[in-house]
Amino acid sequence: MSYITLESFLSFLAHLGTGFVLIILGLIAFSFTTKFSERQLIKEGNLAVALKLWGKTIGLAIVIYTVWAGSVNLLDAFIWGIVGIVAQVLAYFIIEYILTPRTHLAEKVEEGNLAIGFSLFAAGIVVGLVVAASLTY
Repeated sequence: MSYITLESFLSFLAHLGTGFVLIILGLIAFSFTTKFSERQLIKEGNLAVALKLWGKTIGLAIVIYTVWAGSVNLLDAFIWGIVGIVAQVLAYFIIEYILTPRTHLAEKVEEGNLAIGFSLFAAGIVVGLVVAASLTY
């Protein structure tokens, strides 16, 4: 019969803590992609901003899930988690400035445009899935 060992429990805590640190780092990095306070607009009820932010966060969580499943150690997982954050930020800039240069997505989201907010929500998840799939080569 197998029981949880102290070593396995400590490994779980290390991965859990590292995962949450990566999510927090991702949220901080994502906040630099906008000129407005996402936190304040979400407090004010701006659903478009919430969708944009949490779509990227869900995408990052998908990357972290995949990284944890395939990494050789915690440092390897952390590095690939950082790669996931960078990929999300770069994808946002590509969508904002290359694919939709005249739309001004940030302004539309700040104004509460739900169609744009949901589109960015979906894009965040799609990017997370593509990055995660790329990590399973």
